[in-house]
Amino acid sequence: MVVRRLLRRRWVLGVVFGLSLIYFLTSTLKQEERTIRDRTLLEARDSDHRIPWKIRFNLGNSSRQMTQCRNSIQGKTLLTDELGYVCERTELLVNGCCNVNAPSTRQHLCKSCLANGCCDVYEYCVSCCLQPDKQPLLERFLNRAAEGFQNLFTAVEDHFELCLAKCRTSSQSVQHENTYRNPQAKYCYGESPPELLPI
Repeated sequence: MVVRRLLRRRWVLGVVFGLSLIYFLTSTLKQEERTIRDRTLLEARDSDHRIPWKIRFNLGNSSRQMTQCRNSIQGKTLLTDELGYVCERTELLVNGCCNVNAPSTRQHLCKSCLANGCCDVYEYCVSCCLQPDKQPLLERFLNRAAEGFQNLFTAVEDHFELCLAKCRTSSQSVQHENTYRNPQAKYCYGESPPELLPI
């Protein structure tokens, strides 16, 4: 009863409205500051931003322990780690790397990939893209990237991140915004889009 009377008073409603407005404005300004900071970081980056092509650690080097590996994460049954190994999810070690001693684990696997660099399976695309001989192809792509893609690909820190981003399906993989150009080879790291299959 007392609460109901208190809420009916205009000054209480005014205080509640004022506090809500202040909260809304501070949240909006913080979001705007973050957006400006992110945009400034992207613009401040060197225009000839170089991707580190060499992988920082090597499984064969016994004097240095492998601590962590990044991997493609989303695969239901397969994963690719940043060294280019493809393995089944069950063969993933706790540090995120594929178990290289597992019989089905393969490095730089291009199974199901076509000559144009388009693959049927995302993990094979990433693994194939990580081959050292694909570096000139990827450098040409980065040099010719359209202005619209520039912000996306300047945010990429290394070869692995570039392959993860490049192999995701893109507007080049679809036609009419709703159909894959080639449903069997929709993950591409190459320069040209998948060939258009007749309907």
